[in-house]
Formats: sequence, C-alpha cells, structure tokens
Amino acid sequence: MQSSLEEIGSESFVFTPDSRNMGSETMRAAKVYRDLLKAVKKNIGDSGSKKHFRDYITDEFRKNASLSDQAAIESKIKLAHNYTFLLNSVHHHKELLFSYNIAVDRTDEMKRVLRKSAASVGLRLPDVYQP
Repeated sequence: MQSSLEEIGSESFVFTPDSRNMGSETMRAAKVYRDLLKAVKKNIGDSGSKKHFRDYITDEFRKNASLSDQAAIESKIKLAHNYTFLLNSVHHHKELLFSYNIAVDRTDEMKRVLRKSAASVGLRLPDVYQP
C-alpha cells in the first residue's frame, strides 16, 4: 500500500517564471487545487459542519485567479502545495501512531476495521452483548 505521504512527496515541484509557461502554471495551479481539495476531504472530512474548509480554499483560489505577478502566483501555489503535504503528512503520522499502538485505545478502530473487512466479503459481525 502506497501511503499518501509517498504520493505527494515523490512529486517534483519546480516553478518556472517564464511567461511562455502560463498555460503550465494554470495546469499546475489546477492540479494543486484538486490535490488540496482531495486532502481536505480525506483528512478533515466533507460533512456539513466542515464545509467551511472547502469553501475557504475555493474562495482563496478564485480570489487569486486574477493575479498577474508571477512571484505572487508561485508563492500561492507553493503555499497550497505545502499545506496539502502537511495535511497528508499529519494524517500519515496519525495512522503510524495508531498502528504502533502508542497510548491509544484502539478497540473502536479495530471494530471498525473488522466490520469493514467482514462487509467486504458479504458478512456482518454480530453485536456483542454487554450486560
């Protein structure tokens, strides 16, 4: 299984200030935007109470769409990329802590994993009787 950290960390992220590459800058900004929204959905969630994260990102990208200063554009794209990397890294770190069982009660997590595994083969785990 390839971790989210490896997926993001393996990309080379080089900026070229040449004005001929404006199309590639647009493509790069779109890719970073999509990656950031995916990271927010995966690591923070997309329920109604957490919608403001996605709204803020969308508003920031729309607000900065008309920037003409190449350095400012590069700075904003790099900031979004770094935040994506941070979200994925923190999520990966949390998964590692859970997997090493460091000061965490994992019973609920294990129940969830077992239910998911059983459901994938068409079974349902019985509810445990607790007096």
